Amino acid sequence: MTATPALGLLGTPLSSAGLWQGRPSSLINGVQIGAITYSYRSMADQSAEAILKYVLDSGISAIELMGDPAESFAGRPSAGRGGGAGGRGGRGAQRTPEEIAAQRAAQQAAQAELKAWRLSVSMDRFKALRTLYNNAGVSIYAVKILSPNMSDEEFDYVFNVAEALGCTHTTLELPGDEAQLKRIGEFAMKHKVYAAHHTHLQGTMTAFDRAFELSPGNMANVDLGHYVAAGNIGGTPVEFLRKHQARISSIHLKDRKSKENGGANVAWGTGDTPIREILQSMRANAWTFPATVELEYPIPEGSNAVAETRTCVEFCRAALA
Repeated sequence: MTATPALGLLGTPLSSAGLWQGRPSSLINGVQIGAITYSYRSMADQSAEAILKYVLDSGISAIELMGDPAESFAGRPSAGRGGGAGGRGGRGAQRTPEEIAAQRAAQQAAQAELKAWRLSVSMDRFKALRTLYNNAGVSIYAVKILSPNMSDEEFDYVFNVAEALGCTHTTLELPGDEAQLKRIGEFAMKHKVYAAHHTHLQGTMTAFDRAFELSPGNMANVDLGHYVAAGNIGGTPVEFLRKHQARISSIHLKDRKSKENGGANVAWGTGDTPIREILQSMRANAWTFPATVELEYPIPEGSNAVAETRTCVEFCRAALA
């Protein structure tokens, strides 16, 4: 894979991606450290241009991009952005049946407008976004937009966006529905871009088995911090990587306490996720899937998401020295 994102679905997920060299560089001794842009959700400006600056200031050269900034850059209607409870006084307030019906109608109208936009927008805007990031030295290896409740036409749209951005895979939460797993895998095969499924506390050694069986287009985007908090069911994080390395498109890294220790998200190096061992195993085995920083621990007073993400990157750098 060089200029195009297509994988052929038979090769190693990122083995020949030709990641950008120069400043910044988070390719550390053969291990690609990345970040999901969700890490910057607390920053005031959520535009794609601002997020690029956050990424650069964090010392990151490859990312998993959330859908909101990507679609906003491409001109998504404002009604389709963000979310929230809406209505009078937010989620906790008492609302009348009329208010509930009005809110539901507004949400349905916004969803219809968003779908219409998605099925009509040119991929040129996403290609322009790719160029903006690539010219700054940042590659986009994944984008997170896909949802099983989308129509087939929207599935095509999401995979086309992934291709336009230069992604090797698109990420989504792991569905429990086998029909959806098969459907998602079929679209991945059709577009030659992996569908990498993300796990939270349902992550175990066998959580991805059925997805893998149903399609070679289904891959793993395992979160190893959540895996530890769930109890390391079936084996340690490194054992998971050894068993499934051929079916991993990317991993998420965060430090969490173990299930026995309460499972809290904590500053890196203070929890039970064996981050150093994970990274060193990636280096020793020449595993080429990216290790994605996901900032979820509480940001200390006086700091911000950019500084803390940079701290996580430096933790990785020290572990791989």
